Amino acid sequence: MESGEDRAEATRWERLLEEVPRHLFVPDIAVVGPILDDPRSWIDRTADPARWREAVDSDTALGTQLDDGAVDLAVKTGADPCALPTSSTSAPHLVAAMLDLLGAEQGDRVLEIGTGTGWTAALLARRVGEGNIVSVEIDAAVAAQAAENLRSAGVAVQLVTADGTKGWPAGAPYDRVHVTVGAADIPYAWVEQTRPGGVIVLPWMPRWEGAGHLLKLAVHDGAASGRLHDDCGFMLLRDQRPRSTRITGEPRESAATIDPRVFRLDEQGLAVAVAGLLPGVSGGGCQNADGTHRVAAREGDSHALAIYQPDSGRTEVSQRGPRDLWNELEDIVRRWEDWGRPQAHRYGVTITKDGLRFWLDRADRSASVRPRRA
Repeated sequence: MESGEDRAEATRWERLLEEVPRHLFVPDIAVVGPILDDPRSWIDRTADPARWREAVDSDTALGTQLDDGAVDLAVKTGADPCALPTSSTSAPHLVAAMLDLLGAEQGDRVLEIGTGTGWTAALLARRVGEGNIVSVEIDAAVAAQAAENLRSAGVAVQLVTADGTKGWPAGAPYDRVHVTVGAADIPYAWVEQTRPGGVIVLPWMPRWEGAGHLLKLAVHDGAASGRLHDDCGFMLLRDQRPRSTRITGEPRESAATIDPRVFRLDEQGLAVAVAGLLPGVSGGGCQNADGTHRVAAREGDSHALAIYQPDSGRTEVSQRGPRDLWNELEDIVRRWEDWGRPQAHRYGVTITKDGLRFWLDRADRSASVRPRRA
């Protein structure tokens, strides 16, 4: 039986579809599943209009571009199963949650980072007025299609093709900044371009475990501070996507002093602690079919791999590069346990020109300073 809370959440996103129908912004062919060489992962308005409309009107994220446009959505048969979605229209419940956090009202100046299909720009225009929206999209082809979608829907907003990490200073200051793309490192330009008392809402997507959280930041005195909210998953800003490099260097072997099985996907509180306390470190843990548990960590030339063997109960560790990343992970586990194993909702961040400060429970309780990249 559906709870009252579930019904209320459904009502919020269903109301968005009534405000501005999403079907006006979805291409004839889109991706609805993770396996691209499976026909069930695609919708096609011409081939099956009923299924297309059902997906568009559901609480489902829809992929609208693959590999930055290198993959033609029309070529569904034999599509590269390793192609990555690089533009989409988000699941309506996430859009509703972000707009609720943003709290934009009529007359507010809003900067949107990541136009995508243009649907959220149209929703924002309904709330604040068309002339108060600046929406920035880095991909020229995506921006052109969004412009056409908005014209067809009868919505006129300022759409700019540019790098959203720099914001859009020509229209600043803004009352609200709405970010529809994941950020591992939060650009200070967004803070600079938000008026005192303004609000920034974004998906914070740190590199550890791929765990994302909606983040609402209030801007005061040249800084932006706020708590983590709902879990989420978004594509990263283009210049923050992970890059593959070879692992080099002589390994340093040791035995773990903690149980690596603590790094579980359901242990979001620990994942957030690692993300906040280890700047730039990517990785995570996984349970294998043979009962072994592996945790890998990577940052630049440093790499660590810990493998738990169920037969012996031992965990062998191999580390390379200038940092002993596994030792650093063990230190964070102990700190997290000393804090009482807090869950994700108790953390927050503060963004200043010097970088990201990570805190627990109170903004004046700093856990670390995360240096800003040059």
